[in-house]
Amino acid sequence: MRALLGVELPGYRTVDTDTWLNDHGDVLSLHFFDLPPDLPAALDDGPALRHGLTHFTARAGGGLVEASVKRLGELPALRQILKLPLPGQPSGQAFIGSFTVPRAGCSTVVKIQAAERGMTGMREAVVMAKLGPDHYFRPHPYAPEVQGGLPFHAADHDRWDAEFPDHPLTRVRRTLDILAAAVTVDPGFAALPAFTGPAAPNG
Repeated sequence: MRALLGVELPGYRTVDTDTWLNDHGDVLSLHFFDLPPDLPAALDDGPALRHGLTHFTARAGGGLVEASVKRLGELPALRQILKLPLPGQPSGQAFIGSFTVPRAGCSTVVKIQAAERGMTGMREAVVMAKLGPDHYFRPHPYAPEVQGGLPFHAADHDRWDAEFPDHPLTRVRRTLDILAAAVTVDPGFAALPAFTGPAAPNG
């Protein structure tokens, strides 16, 4: 089902069905899942949604940078950015930004992935030098008690994007902003029953 329209963006070339690549190596992709969304809470329950996503991402070895509910076309969507260690590498991170548009029995996701290449950690080192370690590492604002995964820190804040315009996190945020303005929702998908939260466990 073609749920989202307008995903093809300038600067990206088609490399597979619903998959595009740009000159940085960033991968833009569109996915449809024909099963109920596995989100931890309804979109209108922001604290529970962000808390659950933070723990889920940490258990997977990553870190949730930010999550919020925005409109994509005419529907509410979960916008999130997370970071993961580069697989098989001693250092470096990949950043994944996405819009998830859930309906009661299915969902569609548009995702942008960008990875560090060459020298890694420059953004983090510069910001830590400016702020000092006491102001650099912080409890996660969505789940201060979370353990494991990648740490939450000040360098991931969007206030530093202008200073690091080619950093993969900056590119992910920039692409999400472009997608928010460009993407529309197929009327047939929009007409499906709305997602109102995860199903209650049996028993």
